[in-house]
Amino acid sequence: MNLPVSPSALFTPSWHAELELGYARFGECTRPVQRRHIGPLRVQKHLYAEGPEVCQHIIVHPPGGIAGGDRLDISAHVGAGAWAQLTSPGAAKWYRAAGPAYQQLKLSVAPGATLEWLPQETIVFSAAQAELSTEIDLQGDARLFYWDMVALGRPASHERFDLGHFQSRLDIRRDGQLLWHERQRIVGDDGLLDSPIGLGGDPVFATLLVTGEIDGELLEQCRSLGHAVRGDLTQLPGLLVARCLASEALLARGWLIELWRLLRPALLGREAMPPRIWST
Repeated sequence: MNLPVSPSALFTPSWHAELELGYARFGECTRPVQRRHIGPLRVQKHLYAEGPEVCQHIIVHPPGGIAGGDRLDISAHVGAGAWAQLTSPGAAKWYRAAGPAYQQLKLSVAPGATLEWLPQETIVFSAAQAELSTEIDLQGDARLFYWDMVALGRPASHERFDLGHFQSRLDIRRDGQLLWHERQRIVGDDGLLDSPIGLGGDPVFATLLVTGEIDGELLEQCRSLGHAVRGDLTQLPGLLVARCLASEALLARGWLIELWRLLRPALLGREAMPPRIWST
């Protein structure tokens, strides 16, 4: 006898993946000391394009996209005096779905350590339900260079972000004290997509946050970059904030990379050497 199957009992395939990374300094070299994964999250072989002090890892999500029910949990700890640079090989794609998908990111940086979190863009398809949470814990004089880029819909395919939602939470603390607290929620076809006090018709927005302070001359140099984005920078006590709106992700990414080229020597003391993956 066949029993009736309720809709809630139907099998809905989804990925639940975890990635845990750890870095430590040995002499003049930063080495990965922890790499644990469950499900489809990996890092490629660690690279030393700048020499042994900076360890570069590329985080890979083999399925290539994030669908309803998926959950990605990523954590990384950079030990005292170590320097880790984390990026991605391409855009993260959040597909249309009947239910939400999640990403949780937890980063911790010990005294004297440096973390550069420099992923490529996040593309949120129309009717996706993307929910992201990021917590960053800085200890002592730890340094952070962080950015994110979000593209709503797919303008090249004439797809507007008419359905679904994108929401994110970002908290940055130093020694337990809150430095940055942000909440975002954008619903498909929301008036903010076109409002001049919202995105003003631009489907791409980007944020850069870097610890430290720069002088007025460098601030003006950053503001005068000739990219086709609407962007600006604000110097807060101990934290530099940059934001932009753009018509496409390539323009926002170019603006962030140029800022990184200018700011990295001033705030981190090293010339900017873009990872090869950015040009492929």
